Amino acid sequence: MSQPVMVALAALLVGLVKGGLGPAPGALLVPLLSTTMPVTEAVGVTLPMLMVGDWFALPVYWRKWDGQALRLMLPAAVVGVGMGVALLTTLPDDALRRVLGAFTLIVALYKLGSDTLKSLTYHPRTWHGWLAGWGSGFGSALANAGAPPVTAYLLLRGTAPTAFIATTVAFFLVVNLLKLPIFIATDVLDGPTLARTLWALPLIPLGVWLGKELVRRINQRKFEWLMLILLFWIGSSLLFG
Repeated sequence: MSQPVMVALAALLVGLVKGGLGPAPGALLVPLLSTTMPVTEAVGVTLPMLMVGDWFALPVYWRKWDGQALRLMLPAAVVGVGMGVALLTTLPDDALRRVLGAFTLIVALYKLGSDTLKSLTYHPRTWHGWLAGWGSGFGSALANAGAPPVTAYLLLRGTAPTAFIATTVAFFLVVNLLKLPIFIATDVLDGPTLARTLWALPLIPLGVWLGKELVRRINQRKFEWLMLILLFWIGSSLLFG
């Protein structure tokens, strides 16, 4: 597919995630875009889309988040973002593609075993929040694939559904705001890259509407298996291709 088609598809995927179809479509963003552009550019292109999606979701979940979890995760996320950007801006593109492939497969494996987390006996520790925040900040900066650590941590905590969504929205809003000036300073996101993204931003609310419609109409389990197959296929192609 051509680069504009991939950018449009990425914007729709962001909308689908914010429309309620879960994080799996979001994990496809950078891997799909990286088939038509360098990984660093793909990471930069997706950041404005994710930030627009964050702002669409924030009013719905305002102040419904788990404040204690955020206070534990966000300071460590700052460290993770710094380390992720350092690798993103120093590794050659071939190496980044393999790292991206590994992250994509980790997301798929996490999704495959996420239901088990809900049934585990969990004894909370402060450092668990630090580790989740660091891992999500690192994955988000390196490949916009930061969902598994924070999601696993919140599942283990037994976070209620509304608080769960609100906490992830608030967490990644802060992380993405933190990434913005760093990406600009390191040329991961520059004027030409932003220009290639702006035209697709109106597709995000369309994706949100489509996501809400699909939630009511499709078999969620079958959709998740389709996402898993795509994640394994793309991740394997990037890692071993």
